[in-house]
Amino acid sequence: MLFTDRAEAGRQLAGSLRHLRAERPVVLGLPRGGVPVAFEVARELGAPLDVLVVRKLGVPYHREVAFGAIGEGGVRVVSEDVVRQGGVGPEEQAAVERREQAELERQAHRFREGRPGVRVEGRVAIVVDDGIATGSTALAACGIARAQGAARVVLAAPAASPHAVDRLRAEADEVVCLTAPAGFRAVGEWYADFSQTTDDEVVTLLGRAGTEGAGGPGPAPGDGAEAVEVAADGLGLAGDLTPPGEARAVVMFAHGSGSSRHSPRNRSVAAALNRAGLGTLLFDLLTPEEEASRANVFDIGTLSRRLTDATRWLRRRAPVPVGYFGASTGAAAALHAAASAAGAGAGADLGVGAVVSRGGRPDLAGACLPRVAAPTLLIVGGRDGTVVDLNRAARDQLRCENRLEIVPGATHLFEEPGALDEVASLARDWFLRHLR
Repeated sequence: MLFTDRAEAGRQLAGSLRHLRAERPVVLGLPRGGVPVAFEVARELGAPLDVLVVRKLGVPYHREVAFGAIGEGGVRVVSEDVVRQGGVGPEEQAAVERREQAELERQAHRFREGRPGVRVEGRVAIVVDDGIATGSTALAACGIARAQGAARVVLAAPAASPHAVDRLRAEADEVVCLTAPAGFRAVGEWYADFSQTTDDEVVTLLGRAGTEGAGGPGPAPGDGAEAVEVAADGLGLAGDLTPPGEARAVVMFAHGSGSSRHSPRNRSVAAALNRAGLGTLLFDLLTPEEEASRANVFDIGTLSRRLTDATRWLRRRAPVPVGYFGASTGAAAALHAAASAAGAGAGADLGVGAVVSRGGRPDLAGACLPRVAAPTLLIVGGRDGTVVDLNRAARDQLRCENRLEIVPGATHLFEEPGALDEVASLARDWFLRHLR
């Protein structure tokens, strides 16, 4: 069996795990390569996705040979046979563990962006990797999930060695593997594309994945959010609507390329707006099938049309002032839709009261910029060089009330401490001022 890539392997693996859907499992991907596989599994099962960070302990001078592994929560698995055969002394072993512990902590913080992991207490935990050779890493991962209170642990992988499968059956409650041939040598042999998965890809996939409650990859909007189906462009798009409080206005979020309504950054901003009394609507601009094509995330015309339709849908439910918060390519869609609203005439049902762009690509709105009438705030990270220039050029084309705010030291995703809080504060004040 040969898989095209990790995503295709994940879709095949998900088919063998459908029997667990009714048990409301948690899917835990082993970074980095296991996360693209786990993402497809979580999507098929409608389950929350998180990472389970585990580091192999490699024999000095032969690091490809693991004498054990460590994981979060102090879990440690060591093969004394490999330690003895590899001649690994106590001091060398301790040095390897210190180095890998530091990297484990760095990865956990990087992937979750400082948020706590998904809670697994009392849940079925499905631990997913892209393949298993010796089983040391997967064995540690199962131990971590069990230590975190999982009621049942299922280990799943597209390919594995028979020895590893036998070893894992002693630790996991169930092992699901699509192929475990006697001649298994290396995981990469089972993939046409086995290119390295990057940290950024892991963060992006976690942001796109579904979440459940406060333990998921992204903070949820304020209490009282309602799962809705937004009618737009002839489709029913999944969304989360938090009704407005005393502020009596709603901010609609247009997510950027490679993201969704589960974007952890947008959900963090939405929570801050909710605390200020503003309602929020986060919804998916694309269907899961459409997301598979990269061209769709840059189709500003389609994204704008769906945002426009969604605005009409929202105004029928809640006839209150509406604002747009757009990120990356979503900012272009927001500005394009706001220009359409301005052309609809005063008092039209599409009236947009304010627009905020976070790390946006306003240049993609093109000739629409001079027609935007809604007061517009452009927020850019000071270290996001090219995007800063694009926003300065866009500001010069806007004829409405506008302001450019540059957050010092921040990069494109505003991952630096306090950077996203500054975005939320600026957006809150702008919307409270203009959404009357």
